[in-house]
Amino acid sequence: MLRILLRRRKRSLSLEDVTVTDRPAVRRAISAAAMGNTMEWFDFGVYAYVATTLGKVFFPSSSPGAQVVSTFATFAAAFLVRPLGGLVFGPLGDRIGRQRVLAATMIMMAVSTFAVGFLPSYASIGFAAPILLLVCRLVQGFSTGGEYAGATTYIAEYAPDTRRGFLGSWLDFGTFIGYSLGSGLVTGLTAALGTDGMTHYGWRIPFFVAGPIGIIGLYLRLRLEETPAFQREAEQAHAEAEALRSQEDGADPVEEARQSGRGRLKEIFTEHWQAVLICMGLVLLYNVTNYMVTSYLPTYMTSTLGQNDTTAQLLVLGTMVVVALTITTVGRSSDRWGRRPVFLFGSVAMIALAVPSFALIRLNGILYPAIGCLILGLLLVCFAGTSAATLPALFPTRIRYGALSISFNVSVSLFGGTTPLVASALVDATGDRMVPAYYLMGAGAVGLVSALLLRETAGKPLMGSGPMVESPEQARKLVARSRVAAGRRARDVWIRVRHPRTRDRSGR
Repeated sequence: MLRILLRRRKRSLSLEDVTVTDRPAVRRAISAAAMGNTMEWFDFGVYAYVATTLGKVFFPSSSPGAQVVSTFATFAAAFLVRPLGGLVFGPLGDRIGRQRVLAATMIMMAVSTFAVGFLPSYASIGFAAPILLLVCRLVQGFSTGGEYAGATTYIAEYAPDTRRGFLGSWLDFGTFIGYSLGSGLVTGLTAALGTDGMTHYGWRIPFFVAGPIGIIGLYLRLRLEETPAFQREAEQAHAEAEALRSQEDGADPVEEARQSGRGRLKEIFTEHWQAVLICMGLVLLYNVTNYMVTSYLPTYMTSTLGQNDTTAQLLVLGTMVVVALTITTVGRSSDRWGRRPVFLFGSVAMIALAVPSFALIRLNGILYPAIGCLILGLLLVCFAGTSAATLPALFPTRIRYGALSISFNVSVSLFGGTTPLVASALVDATGDRMVPAYYLMGAGAVGLVSALLLRETAGKPLMGSGPMVESPEQARKLVARSRVAAGRRARDVWIRVRHPRTRDRSGR
């Protein structure tokens, strides 16, 4: 009798607890989520590569150094509103669903990026031109506040537990494909039109291309369904609400407050503040590296080091291609070896290799700068290949979108998106061309501490969700193993209760 009670107390899994993923649905989810990231980073790639040109078009009265700083200040301004977008879109995605919010952010990103191509220059309307550029960037930043967190949440909640790293890495694959497309287009236009042609009209062309990309992404997202995890959470919340309504004294005000947006925000910062800090530290490491390489490095090599525009652009573009080609391999490796070891390795390597990388980039020729860029790219892929699977697993389903949106966007706004502005301003103020390397070392130190505190989640169900598998056979095997494990736990407890001295004599 005691053993039966113990079995019930340590209840094993049933087939109803295990979700079998639908492969076509998973492919659609990955494609639609990655397309949004492609759209977002196409814009970043274009903006980074035409930063010098935009400085001439919108800030012509400034010195060359001030033009670059002004352009990156406009770039960084978009990140100031990203936390606001996260506060709006994140909790909204937890309440009304991931799919609706992702469709809305796709529309806003596409329209605002497309509109930049139509902006008049400073020579045409004066000071109003940079103001309009700033408005477009603010709309982009606001919409992006709900983009990456929503996309990672969506993929993580659709992916099988044992393949979440590999499937999640396709999201950031879309990131670097988008960046490569944007930067590659600008490189080709610069080679074909020359500096004068780009300043006159060529800079507009890449922004016009964003329109069709946005339409494709919106079409894919409108065809998506809600994730199984969100559907289960919504059904449970609905059942709880119905139970409260059926009570004679009406709904519980405490429960109503907990379900509200304000209640969810309070829960994030009171019950999950440690996960928020870990998330912010990992995001800082990833995004400082990311924006240093993708957004600042092309300008650093041309404006600060005086290298040829086309050479610098090709070096960074080649680095992005290497990252895109290796990112899914890193994601698959994190499924096998764990997320924590990959982050730890990347953090330590960043601290050790940041200075040598920039020392190589500063050398003359092509070979040594290419090696320096390649090292930075391989460090970046350590974080890019694992983040999409690691960050959503830090939070439970009911607050996952909101908590991740807030943590991610606050960290990106304070540290990631400001990286080009801070690095260019410090180099200009101090005259020390190694400042970017020191900045990366600091990010590596923060990432190392965060990785040490990270709980391993590879191969495990998401917090607040049941197991996710790829086939009914895997579900049956998982349930069978769970029943065997529950039986063994019950047996061990039964033995300790009925024969307490047995354990003392064996020393176990």
